[in-house]
Amino acid sequence: MVGADALVAVKGELQRVEYALAAALCAASSTAFITPKNARVSRYTAGQQVPSRVMAATLDTPTTEAAEPSVMRPPIDFVWSDVASQLIEKFGYSQAEVDMYEGEVENNKDNLIKIYKALQMARGFENACNQQYMQGKIRGFMHLDNGQEAIPGLVEYAIKNGDKKYSYYREHTHAIASGVDPGAVMAELFMKETGTCKGAGGSMHIFDKSTYFQGGWALVSEQLPYAAGAAKSILMDRALGVSDNENFEKEDVAPPADDDRISIVFVGEGGAQNGRTAELLNSAAKDNLPLLLLVIDNGRAINTYTGDVATNGSVFDQGKHYGVPGLRVDGYDAADVAKGGKAVIDYVRSGKGPAILQVHTYRFNGHSPADPEHERGRKDEKAWARAEQDPIKKFEDKYTANGVFTEDELKEFKKEVLAEVKAAVKFADESPMPPMELAKELEYPDAPDTDYNLRPAPAFADAVNARTISPEQMETVQAHIAGLREKAIAGDISIGDAINLAIHEEMLRDPTTTIHAEDLQAGSSYDIPKLTQQTYGKIRAADEIIDEGHFIGKALGEGMNGYRPIVELMNTNFGIFGMAEISSAGNTYATTGGQFDMPMTIVGAGGTAPNQALGAEHSQPFHAYVMGIPGLKICSAASPDAAYGITKSMIRDNGPCFLFAPVKMMKEAKGTLDLDKCAPLNKSALLHEASADSVAAGNAVTVLTYLHGVKEAQMVIDEIQEEGFDIDLIELRSLKPLDMDTIRKSLERTNKVAILDESTKSGGIGATVSARISEECFDLLDAPVKRLCMDDAPVPYASTMEVAVVKRGSDLVQGVFDLATGQY
Repeated sequence: MVGADALVAVKGELQRVEYALAAALCAASSTAFITPKNARVSRYTAGQQVPSRVMAATLDTPTTEAAEPSVMRPPIDFVWSDVASQLIEKFGYSQAEVDMYEGEVENNKDNLIKIYKALQMARGFENACNQQYMQGKIRGFMHLDNGQEAIPGLVEYAIKNGDKKYSYYREHTHAIASGVDPGAVMAELFMKETGTCKGAGGSMHIFDKSTYFQGGWALVSEQLPYAAGAAKSILMDRALGVSDNENFEKEDVAPPADDDRISIVFVGEGGAQNGRTAELLNSAAKDNLPLLLLVIDNGRAINTYTGDVATNGSVFDQGKHYGVPGLRVDGYDAADVAKGGKAVIDYVRSGKGPAILQVHTYRFNGHSPADPEHERGRKDEKAWARAEQDPIKKFEDKYTANGVFTEDELKEFKKEVLAEVKAAVKFADESPMPPMELAKELEYPDAPDTDYNLRPAPAFADAVNARTISPEQMETVQAHIAGLREKAIAGDISIGDAINLAIHEEMLRDPTTTIHAEDLQAGSSYDIPKLTQQTYGKIRAADEIIDEGHFIGKALGEGMNGYRPIVELMNTNFGIFGMAEISSAGNTYATTGGQFDMPMTIVGAGGTAPNQALGAEHSQPFHAYVMGIPGLKICSAASPDAAYGITKSMIRDNGPCFLFAPVKMMKEAKGTLDLDKCAPLNKSALLHEASADSVAAGNAVTVLTYLHGVKEAQMVIDEIQEEGFDIDLIELRSLKPLDMDTIRKSLERTNKVAILDESTKSGGIGATVSARISEECFDLLDAPVKRLCMDDAPVPYASTMEVAVVKRGSDLVQGVFDLATGQY
């Protein structure tokens, strides 16, 4: 047996090894854990009352200066003079003006009460959320805001109802401070019908139309361009002389002369490292948008220490390259955040342009209750911040010490707020669940069979046009329209010109229609936006930077605020840059519980023609990529007439629509138009009907195709007929929703179907159509569905290789022969 002394010796040796290992680990990451040399030792200056929790104990106790804790991210310890000097230097405020902002808070007890109640509401609501989550009444992901209460305090103090508010997934407190009912927010988290979005949105998607609280967005930083679009809508209201009525619809009433609305967008400092921030600053500066970028700097990108993944955490300084000033404030002092924040907000309200406000703060909770916190230093930091950086404790200590409030007063305010929180939980708990049928009802704002010819134009169209379009501009555009209509009557109009004609007619019919494109003033590649900026000005026809995600996002923000944006993609494959924004456009109507229509028309040339020699990136089947996005209506048009009628309908639709036109047929395909007529968005077109004899003989095949496949099929009809066969040629103009009635009607005659598909074998349009036919029309089939689709390989540039990937007319001839002769 080992003796006691030996055991002690072994234990001591083990401890020494442990200490050595710990010292080595600390040394390896010392720069992350040791307070920087330039960090301040104390957050207090001479003459300030030190809170009791950090005062020396007694005169009998030897006094030593307390050491600042070694934390990964030390406090910035700002005092008001640090904020004031920035306002003077960067925003041009005078000392007197800065003193005024200070006095409006420090010398106004009502404002201090408003801020304090907002702090307590934020903390109390989030604590209640955490309790209800642990009880299983709130499900999914939930992100709490504890420790960051200075931000809702500022919102409550300085943001107005008419301001457009865009937040991210940690938005409960932002919504409540914006005036959204706490009971409705809690009910949304409880997935109840009385929630802000009828239970369709959940914790990450709080929306409220009456307070212009426009999200709650779950994809990091996606909200940035949306807020830019909302800010642009404010400028358009002023330029057009229109405003929202009580139903939040535009009316011919100009905003008041003192209209000072702004758009405010919240983002974390981790999310602010996203490239969308640079795009936002560029756009906001270029258009002098009334926009505030509020950066919530809690030092964590999810749970990761932001300094581990980002070189520059000073987001407030990033605007200087664009002429956008920024202010940094300390979220530990909610009063200073309110004072400095309001000064920045007033700067934006005054018309001087956009600004940045960065609030240095700490988040007391993990990213969400569902996430582990294994990241370096996170748990220690959280415990330290709760003890040392609590903005509510700071507020209470400061204003009881200087005699503004008694402890009893603050307790009474807290009691009042917590009663509201308790009532919110009770309301949510007792509310009913939404009916199952609501899910389908929220798919589209307008039913798929809507007749857009019956939709009336805005009554104010002529008045707005008269005051925004000069007589010379109107004469020019009317001459342009007349010329296009003459071409249409003569059968000589192209697809690009047909879309351009539809756009001009609709922009004149409804002045809330806008357009975004690259090379817009030059007409882009196919003249789709030709003469729009020259007619309607930059305010309605915007030339955009080369990032489709950015201007699709701005269009989304306009669409949420009473406008009808059109987005022209020079090539639809460039829409890959905007997948997040397109996805959110599709989800918005449903996610908001039907509160926000999402009118947006995306149109462009795309697809893959045989021998088009554009290579893989320009030959991707983007039409297939977006098919899985809920809420989108997706159409294709292989003729000028289809493109014209569908474009007009899409612009009038209250939801997001996407029109694909064939890139290699934009100028070569010519035809007539059914002028002034909107086409249905849910119907295919029978372009050629098989003869009765071929049907009777069993030699007829239904052919489904779209885009360049239409031309390929039309070119081989004679060849197919010479072989003794015939086809029902159906153009799939409505890809989603799919027109199964037309397909079924043809199959009742032919009992065989071939799909000439301009997308890949895996996940393509043909795969979806084939599955639907097999599920819904299996009883009509005499043979398996014949899919003539692109190979899964990328489309090569060289024609000798491309023929192995892209299907064409010759493949269709063989496919019809195989089906008609039973060779499958």
